[in-house]
Amino acid sequence: MKKIAILGSTGSIGTQGLDIVRKNPEKFQVTCVSCGNRIKELEEQIKEFKPSLAVVAKEEDALYLKKKYPNMDIEFGDEGLVTAATSDCDMVLNSLMGIKGLAPTCAGIKAGKDIALANKETLVTGGRLVMDLVKENGVKLLPVDSEHSAIFQCLEGNKNRDFRRILLTCSGGPFRGYTLDKLKDVTLAEALKHPKWNMGKKITIDSATLMNKGLEVIEAKHLFGASLDQVQVVVHPQSIVHSAVEYMDSSIIAQLGVPDMRIPISLAFGYPDRIPSSESELNLFGQNLTFEEPDMETFKCLKLAFEAEEKGGSYPVVLNGANEVLVDKFLKGEIRFIQIQERLEEILEGHKPSYDLGLQDILDIDKEIREQLA
Repeated sequence: MKKIAILGSTGSIGTQGLDIVRKNPEKFQVTCVSCGNRIKELEEQIKEFKPSLAVVAKEEDALYLKKKYPNMDIEFGDEGLVTAATSDCDMVLNSLMGIKGLAPTCAGIKAGKDIALANKETLVTGGRLVMDLVKENGVKLLPVDSEHSAIFQCLEGNKNRDFRRILLTCSGGPFRGYTLDKLKDVTLAEALKHPKWNMGKKITIDSATLMNKGLEVIEAKHLFGASLDQVQVVVHPQSIVHSAVEYMDSSIIAQLGVPDMRIPISLAFGYPDRIPSSESELNLFGQNLTFEEPDMETFKCLKLAFEAEEKGGSYPVVLNGANEVLVDKFLKGEIRFIQIQERLEEILEGHKPSYDLGLQDILDIDKEIREQLA
């Protein structure tokens, strides 16, 4: 039985991960759950799955849980997340939001834990550092994002075969086909209506700006040892083809499925086996699949992500941190939608980069850019 610690267990990925455990109790055991502020939901998970460890964001919430569950280990804050990632488990599902997922990922890898990664910021900000740790410690890092899981699956049967391109698919978000002028009038309510996926607010806005795809480009580069010009974004509004790989003989192998995150999560949990499921069957009859080039002049966040990774060093760290702050400001009504990309472009143009970054360097640069934009 595989023991799994779930970081971010009350979020979208975390709850779907628990659903897989719920349906396969003979295969998986949850040893740790964690949340930020959804304490009531966490308590329901504690009652059902009976983990040995729970982690919350605030000390007062930890004290409350300790009184209620005296036989459980209760931790809090960033240190608590590191404790969770190094606890008694075989695999860590990291579904945290933002750069707070980086330190637990590194700690878990050093402790010999396999990582099911749904926290793309881990590789955006610390890609080389993390992948070096994976090699040094001989653990598996299994992607949970649907696109990266698809690429992983396309590569699995072709190990040691060179590929020409990674075709990273993108739904196009709710504003596909918009001009720059139309983006100026976008409202928060419109930006939060993703046409295909049900996600948290931050990632939904990132999908609307195409920053989410930009971050995935950087993630794919590190995960699969690709050069930046080997990663091509393809707009595919139907979200049926989750990504593809083109090999040197021009053959393209793709992974298809319905938009259901339980598929890539279950693949990571069960690897190298596949977990049977009849809930997410794809009916190909009547499907009309289309593919388009992304408009990177209108959706500049995607272009900025390519440029930041090309420059390297601290640029991707600043890209990620500044974007998180700007998205939060948009969600609070402090800036307009189009100002996310406008201000991000200004910040990157004025950045003085650093190179050869360790974990603390990355965290310090991230903190500095957030304080600058506060």
